[in-house]
This record gives sequence, structure tokens and C-alpha cells, in this order.
Amino acid sequence: MNELIRNISNYGIVPVIKIDNIDKAVPLAETLISAGLPVAEVTFRTVQAEASIRSIVETYPDMLVGAGTVLSVEQVDKAVDAGAKFIVTPGFNPKIIRYCINKGITIIPGTSTASDMAAALEMGLEVVKFFPAEQSGGVEYLKAVGGPYTTLKFIPTGGINAKNLNSYLSLKNVVACGGSWMVKSDLIDAGDFDTVKDLTRQAIQIMLGFSLDHIGINCIDLDEADGIAKKVSKIFDFEYKMGNSSIFVGKAVEVMKFPFLGKKGHIAIKTNSVDRAIAYLSEIGISFDENTRKLDSNGKTKAIYLLEEIGGFAIHLLN
Repeated sequence: MNELIRNISNYGIVPVIKIDNIDKAVPLAETLISAGLPVAEVTFRTVQAEASIRSIVETYPDMLVGAGTVLSVEQVDKAVDAGAKFIVTPGFNPKIIRYCINKGITIIPGTSTASDMAAALEMGLEVVKFFPAEQSGGVEYLKAVGGPYTTLKFIPTGGINAKNLNSYLSLKNVVACGGSWMVKSDLIDAGDFDTVKDLTRQAIQIMLGFSLDHIGINCIDLDEADGIAKKVSKIFDFEYKMGNSSIFVGKAVEVMKFPFLGKKGHIAIKTNSVDRAIAYLSEIGISFDENTRKLDSNGKTKAIYLLEEIGGFAIHLLN
């Protein structure tokens, strides 16, 4: 998986945008960036697409901007010349795909059938668009094709919304989802960027699913840890469970047998994806302690600590 696709995967959501008025392009990009989602697919469904991409890229060169609904090699050239970093097509067009591959342009072609997917693998593609997702069988279809096409990854688009977003993102063969529910055309046309920002933030929070997992209490030694753990267990009738480095009381209290990270202890925050949480939190200036990063067998981050303590507590993200 190339770096660009990996970045898209970490963001998890690709806003699919239709811009009729070029004056709305930069304010919309600014809104997405301030909401924590600096990625967009600007569709070539309007005459303003090329100019909108150019305007966004010139103003925010670090934003990950792609061109969508690309139907010809001529549109590929226009999009790339305007600064588009990737190309998305609605269907599987071999001519456009080969053109992009030969020029080293990241192409995410649309697929909806097993034949499309087989052809994509034959052409050496790792990631394709699944479109229209809901109308083509949705989550259950992607589960089914995950058996024969184990190496192919998907970006479902079409019918994705806040309610079914995590159903798609939970699949191993889905790298991200494309959607327009947070960037609807009527909101863009009306310049209602406050609503766009609110909907984008809501989408991110739904995707990440932050929740409190447990609180860790630092102790000087086993005797102190044992005393605290037994007291909490007795008061609340929580299960007492001895571990190698700590004692768990119930599911939400961990008593450390020795001083660990954090002056007072640590707070563990659970998330649907640590890698996506890192990408989002990095956009708002949060730094991480790379020495604490732990990976799973697939090379994805399963745990990491924030660099900064809060209230004397180290903050721990985990899947």
C-alpha cells in the first residue's frame, strides 16, 4: 500500500464534494481542515472542478485532494495539472487505469462486480472503489468477496452515512469510506460551513468511537497495590484479578504494582482504530510517544501513549 493510500486509510473518511461555485472551494477546504479532516475528492461533475482543485491546492498544498468522477484521460490530465494527488473513477475503465499506471498516478477505479475486482488484481491494483456500495450489496457483499480476493482493499462509496459508516470500516478489506453526507451540495451552495464543520466532526467522532476503557493507579510496590485493589474490590464487589505487572479490579480499574507512566497513573481510552485516532489527533496538535507504540500482527497500531500528561495522568489509546 503506497503512502498516499495509507494516509487515506488513516483519515478513514473521504468527503466527496461537488462544487458549483469556485468561491466556495477554499472556504470549504478550510472548514474540513479545521474539523480535522484534510482530505477531499472533488468530483468532475461540474465545470468548476478543475479550477476548484487548483484553488484548494494552491491555498492548502498539504491537503490531500483528489479528483473524482473522472471519465477520460483528458480529465486525468486536467486534474493532475490542477494539483490532484489521486484519481477516482465511477466505473472500471481500463484505458484510464492503464494511463494512470503508466504515468505513476494513483488511481482508485470504481468496481461493483467480481469481474471488475479480478481485472483490478490482474492490473496490479491494491485498492479500488466499491460503487455504488449500498446498491451493490453493501457490507455483506464485501464480506463475501473478501474470501476469494484476500489482497484487494476497498473504498466503499455510495449510500454511506453516519449510521452505516462503522459497519464498513470494521471490515478488514475496507481502508476508508467515501461520502457526501457531511458536505451536501445545498450546504456548500448556501455557504453553511458551520453545519459542514459540525457534521464532519460528528462523522470523525462516530468513526473513532472514543470511550473510557480503564484507569490505572500507580503504586510504589505490590503491597500498596494489593491493599488498594482489595479495598476497591470489597467496596464495590468487583472481581480481583492478579496480573504480571498490575491488579485489575473489575474492568475499569487497574492498580499498578510499581510506578508506571504518568505521575499518578494512566487513563486508557478505547477507540475503533488507533491509527485513525493518531491521524485525527495529530491534526489538532497532539503528539505521541513513539517508544510506547505497539503493533498487531498486521502492522497496525494497537496501543500508544500521548506524549503529554493530563492532570498527572498519562493517556493511553488502545483498540
